[in-house]
Amino acid sequence: MSQHHQPSTLAALGRAWVEAWNARDLERVLTLYDEAAVMTSDRIPMLGFDPSGTVLGKDALRAYWRKALPLVPNLHFSLIDLFVSPDSLVVFYQNERGKKICEYLRVNEAGLIVQGSANHLAH
Repeated sequence: MSQHHQPSTLAALGRAWVEAWNARDLERVLTLYDEAAVMTSDRIPMLGFDPSGTVLGKDALRAYWRKALPLVPNLHFSLIDLFVSPDSLVVFYQNERGKKICEYLRVNEAGLIVQGSANHLAH
């Protein structure tokens, strides 16, 4: 049974997520994730990781982001909006190239991210 999180708690998590990325601090980003977290992105197969576009677990996430981060030296996320549900949040932001992205983050009872999906605008 998933616990209901307060909107303010989830909003704070979303802001912490953006701030950790903008600090380019991978370990700080990873503290927000559960050990068994799952991440899905179209960038994952592009960088030679799982062709399904999903990485499983914090170690795999670390390996993926370690490879991805140096490719974006000027990474910067500008927060546009935060959307919350009882067990998830969507961080709507613009990246350093002006692309708007929605990151869906599902949260467990401990308030850690267990699932993340980067959602890009359909063209």
